[in-house]
Amino acid sequence: MSTVRSRTPVRVLSAALTALCLVLALPVLAVLGSWLVTDEAALAVLRHQASTVLPGYAAQSLLLAVGVGVGVLLLGAATAAAVTLFDFPGRRTAEWALLLPLAMPAYVLAYAWTDALQFSGPVQVTLRAWTGAQGALWPDVRSLWGAMVLFILCLYPYVYLLTRTALAERGVPLMEAARLLGAGLRRRILEVALPLARPALAAGTALALMETLADYGVGAYFGLTTFSTGIYKAWLVMNDGVAAAQLASLLLLVVALLLLAEQRAQRRMRFASARGGAARSEGAADARPVALHGTARLVAWAVCGLPVLLGFVLPVGWLMVMLAKEALYGEVGLPWARFAGWAMSSFQLAAVAAVMATALALLLGFSLRQQPAGPLRFGARVLSLGYAVPGAVVGIGVLLPLAWLQARFPQLGLAGLVTGTLFGVLFAYLGRFSAVAQQSIDAGYARVPGSIDESARMLGAGPLRVFRVLHLPLLRRAALAAGLLVFVDVMKELPATLLLRPFGSDTLAVVAYNLARDERLAEAALPSLAIVAVGLLPVLLLSRAMRSERA
Repeated sequence: MSTVRSRTPVRVLSAALTALCLVLALPVLAVLGSWLVTDEAALAVLRHQASTVLPGYAAQSLLLAVGVGVGVLLLGAATAAAVTLFDFPGRRTAEWALLLPLAMPAYVLAYAWTDALQFSGPVQVTLRAWTGAQGALWPDVRSLWGAMVLFILCLYPYVYLLTRTALAERGVPLMEAARLLGAGLRRRILEVALPLARPALAAGTALALMETLADYGVGAYFGLTTFSTGIYKAWLVMNDGVAAAQLASLLLLVVALLLLAEQRAQRRMRFASARGGAARSEGAADARPVALHGTARLVAWAVCGLPVLLGFVLPVGWLMVMLAKEALYGEVGLPWARFAGWAMSSFQLAAVAAVMATALALLLGFSLRQQPAGPLRFGARVLSLGYAVPGAVVGIGVLLPLAWLQARFPQLGLAGLVTGTLFGVLFAYLGRFSAVAQQSIDAGYARVPGSIDESARMLGAGPLRVFRVLHLPLLRRAALAAGLLVFVDVMKELPATLLLRPFGSDTLAVVAYNLARDERLAEAALPSLAIVAVGLLPVLLLSRAMRSERA
C-alpha cells in the first residue's frame, strides 16, 4: 500500500507534464491545422500566392539554402581537418577560436558588414579616394550573395564542432594506419578521414540550414523574399493569418525534413563511434597529427584564421569603432538610459524563460526516469521538436488560434491575455527553447547511475525525496548549463519576440533590428555588442569542455 501511495504523486506529475508538453506544442498544431480552412476566400488567397509570391519565396529560399549548405560544408570540413589531422603553431588556439562566430548572431554580423562595406561606407570611400575609381567597387552587400557569405561565417561552427569530434575519435588513428600501409597524404584525407566524418558533416550542415531558413533579421534587413519574410508580410502587411500560417507550414515541412536528416546522421555517428571503439583504444596512443611546414603551414593558418577574423574579430572591432564614434562625435549621443531599460527587459525575459525551461526539463527528466515509456515519452518528443521550429512559425502558431477564438468569443478577451503580454512571449519561448534545457538535463541524468535510486528505495525513500535530496545536487551543473543555454537563445531570439512582445518593452534584439532598419547603425552597435557579449558565454563553456576532453 505504501508503494502505491508513493507512486501516486509521480503518476499525477507525469500526467500533468504530458498535458503541458502537448499545450506547448499547440502553435505547431495550429499552423498545420490552417490547411483545414477551406472557405472560398482562403482558397482564393492560396491560389493568388501560388501564382505570384510563392515561386519567388521558394526560389530564393532554395538558392540561399544551397549556397549556405555548400559553404558551411566546405569551411567546416576544412577547419575541422586542419586542427585535428595536422599540427602547426597556433593549432591549440585555433581549436577554440574557431567557435567564436557562434556568439555572433547573423543579423548583428549583417549590421557590421553593411556599415563597413556599403557604397557610402568608409572602406569603399577610402579605396575610391586612393585609386580614383568611380562607382561601386563590389556588388551591394545587402543581396542574396551577401546573405550567403554572412550565414556561412556564422554557422560553419556547427559543422566544425561535429566534424572535429568525429575526426578526433577515429580520423587520426586510421590516418596513421593508412600511412603505414603506404597511402599518400591526399589519399588518406579523401579516402579515410573525410568518409569517416560524413555523418558529422551531414548533421552539422542540416543544423546550419535549419538556422538559415528560420532567420528573419538578415532576410528582412537585406530585402530578401524568403519564406520567413513572407510569413511576416502576410500577417502584418496583408493582415491574413491563414495565409501566414500556410506559408509557415511549408517552412515547417522543410525544417522537419532537415531535422529527420540530422537525426539519421546522428544515429550513424553513434554507430560508427561504437564500431570504431576498439581501433581507437589500440591506436590512439601512437597516432599523431601530421606536422606541417612551409606553404602548407601558411595554408592552415589562412584556413583557420580567416573565418575567425571575418566572422568575429573584425565585426566586433567595427561595432566598437561605431560605438566610440557615436559616443564622441554623434549629434544625439548614445541612449544609455534607454539602453538600461532594453537590457533589463531582455535580461528579465531571458532569466524567467531560463528558470521555467530548466525547471520543466528537470521534472521531465525525473518523470521519464521513473516511467521510461508511455504518453509522457511521446509528449517529451513532441516538445523536443520545438527547437527546430522557426520563431516565425511559433509566433504565428500562438497568434492564429487566439485570433480565431477572439473572433468567435470576443467577451473572453483571450487575445489581450497572450498577445502583447509577458505570458504570450514566455509561452513561445518555452515551446521553442525547452528542448535545449531538456537535452542538457538528459545528458546529466545519463551520468547518474540507477543504483543510486535503488539504494534510496531500499532505505525507504520515496521518488520525490530521491529527486529532491539526491538528483538535484547531482544535476546542479547540468541545470546551470541548461539555464545558460536557454538564457542566451532567448537573448538572441528576434522573430517571435517581434510578434508577441509587450508594448513598450523592447528587447536588445528588437532594438538592434529596428535601429538598423532605420539606418541608425551606429546606435545599433550598442545593443548588438551586448548580444554578442552574452553569446560568448556558451562558447566559453564549449571551449572549456573541449580542453577538458583533450586533457
